[in-house]
Amino acid sequence: MTAATSISRVLGFLRDMLVARFLGAGGLSDSFFVAFRVPNLLRELFAEGSMSSGVIPVLSQYNATKGQSAVAALVRVAFTFIVISAGLVCLAGIVFAPQIIHLIAPGFSSSTVKFTQTVLLTRIMVPFLFFVSISAIVMGALNSKKIFFVPAMASAWFNIGIISTIAALYFGLAERSVAVAIGVTIGGFFQFASQVPTFYKYEFTLKPSFTFRHPGLKQIGMLILPATLGTAVSQFNIFISTILASYLPTGSITYLYYAMRLIQFPVGVFGVAMGMAVLPSLSEHAARGDFDSLTKDFTFSLKLLFSITVPSMIGLISLGGPIVNVLFQHGHFDYLATQGTTTALLCYSVGIWAMVGVRVVASTFYSMQDTKTPVRAAAFTLCINIAISVILMQHLSYAGLALANAISSSANFLILFYFLNKKLRHIAVRGIIKSFAKTLLAALSMGVAGWYLVHIRQWDSSGHTLVKSLYLTVIIGVCMGVYFAAAHLLKSEEVDYIVKMFKRKILGRA
Repeated sequence: MTAATSISRVLGFLRDMLVARFLGAGGLSDSFFVAFRVPNLLRELFAEGSMSSGVIPVLSQYNATKGQSAVAALVRVAFTFIVISAGLVCLAGIVFAPQIIHLIAPGFSSSTVKFTQTVLLTRIMVPFLFFVSISAIVMGALNSKKIFFVPAMASAWFNIGIISTIAALYFGLAERSVAVAIGVTIGGFFQFASQVPTFYKYEFTLKPSFTFRHPGLKQIGMLILPATLGTAVSQFNIFISTILASYLPTGSITYLYYAMRLIQFPVGVFGVAMGMAVLPSLSEHAARGDFDSLTKDFTFSLKLLFSITVPSMIGLISLGGPIVNVLFQHGHFDYLATQGTTTALLCYSVGIWAMVGVRVVASTFYSMQDTKTPVRAAAFTLCINIAISVILMQHLSYAGLALANAISSSANFLILFYFLNKKLRHIAVRGIIKSFAKTLLAALSMGVAGWYLVHIRQWDSSGHTLVKSLYLTVIIGVCMGVYFAAAHLLKSEEVDYIVKMFKRKILGRA
């Protein structure tokens, strides 16, 4: 799953490089990213975010107790319900696009051209929600059967859809942002269609079923509703940042977007992948009442996740400027935009460990069909984020919004972990802290080496992308070597496991 997600993220960066060259970092890009927030929010609310937490535990339970035929029947009902629901939401999004933009970017109202453009882009991209929603139910069905690669690759097809559409419409459309918006919707269709052959292979079908009184559908709904509220709270954090950033200087929204895209690489590749991968197993343990195995799997997953993502966090902090330069400083995206994005990236990065940790902790709650606790924690951290954002933006501008996000994410993880520890009672907290300390120490030694090596040359100019990419790749390779060597000296069990797993899976050695 991590391999497939990595492919998707690499394609995502290629997509972002193309969009950065295409739209730059000004009013046009701000309009596009605000418009994209609308279907992206709806996707998180009604599709990938809440769907997984509601669908996978129920389907895993049905698979363990009633068999494949019962699972397939429930999937048909759920798919039909999602088609109708998502279609109605999309229609509402298209009709009420002006009101939505007034709500999420009130600062745009002062510019008629900017506001009209944002509304148009929103209406073009809203159908993306429909495709990603039906894609999510297919993904949930496959994950419940512990099929991960094809669903994880689906988002790669989304990126391919955007890239190919931009290439096809580059000379045909004068309005560059419209071409990108059309690509988003086409990419959503690709994301769904790419999973259908495997879906049918495992004895599922998309034949409509209107048995909406199915007890399994009700059970899914009871889990999805609080999960949706929890996701709504976390997404509201993003919209708070968007609303506040719309009053800041032009380019602020774009800086925050590209910085978050870089943050989403370790969060998506490792945090989301781990959360999705452990959910079916944790759900099976919970369904059988085997909480000792559930606790053991959770503890190991969290320690393993930190051993991978903490060095990623330190790497982004020490190498952030050169990474932004190589990926985005092309065409209309100049050095000023690189500086702004790097500053936002630094502030976001300090919260990566918590962002990925929340994924595994929340998945553990979901596996026990407890979606209310994550909602309560998210609601509390929302208040923290709003208060800190308002305070910090007055002194740090857009960087304050990024830092507030990192602080609230950390608070969210600590609160969730506290309540999970009370619920399970056998979590090896000291072992997790000891493992985290070893990982952080090894990562800091890596970060110092990386910072020194990368600052041997200047990174303010555009061009020479290939040479800079090769140089940066070598530095990243050296940093990885330093980290693994330091972790080995510190006797990190998780890093030792990663090395052994690599040898077994890649090199074919025991």
